[in-house]
Amino acid sequence: MPTYEFPFNERIRTLLRLEDLFSKVLLNIESKQAANHHNAIISFFQILDLIDRSDLKSDLVQELDRQKAILTHLSDNPNIDLSVLEPILDNINAVSTELKNAPNKPGQRLRENEWLMTIKQRAVIPGGLCEFDLPSYHYWLEQSAEQRQHDLKAWMANIIPIYDALKIILNIIRGSGKKTQITANRGAYQQMLGGAKTAQMLSIQVDDTLTCYPEISANKYAINIRFISMSQSKKPQPSEIDVPFNLTLGNL
Repeated sequence: MPTYEFPFNERIRTLLRLEDLFSKVLLNIESKQAANHHNAIISFFQILDLIDRSDLKSDLVQELDRQKAILTHLSDNPNIDLSVLEPILDNINAVSTELKNAPNKPGQRLRENEWLMTIKQRAVIPGGLCEFDLPSYHYWLEQSAEQRQHDLKAWMANIIPIYDALKIILNIIRGSGKKTQITANRGAYQQMLGGAKTAQMLSIQVDDTLTCYPEISANKYAINIRFISMSQSKKPQPSEIDVPFNLTLGNL
């Protein structure tokens, strides 16, 4: 069943983009093919661009500390299973400590690597990493798969605390909501939002037998969803059928 997530603010949008890029890098690193390691490099450079925000590390640290305080308070509740809670707290503590000990500007050591930055500058040019443009990069691609994997993992080690932290935060958001079954009449659905805790992200699940996908417009005040009939050759058209779907609103 396909899942579509939509962030309500720039902060969550950045975390989702980083999660997507990190997962691509880590998946491609596991391959032994030079083409996969090339793809890992491209996504890796996109991560560096995204984490260049000076406040990203402090935002993640503050959120981890806030979640740690909330969960620590829950440990006094007799209805809470400590065997489940304590490993979660231990993980948050470990990741928070790792992130705090990381350089103030994540990835700074990588930005000081002139060879990597040369590749990064060429990577934004269509076809800019051809062997006649950057022979040193193709020399690296011709090294053994084990050597390339070693290098990629070493570079990733500089920024992996960011990934560990954002995984915790996104998992909390995804696990915070209650799934609701809804039907979009003639493919359209609207909902006003309110409540004590502001939603920060929504998740939609649609049966994979339905040949449509949602176009979503949402913020902390309202949700607007319009299902579009899938077509790979024609102009997209709004779906006119009733579409059942699952909606989950998540927050921190």
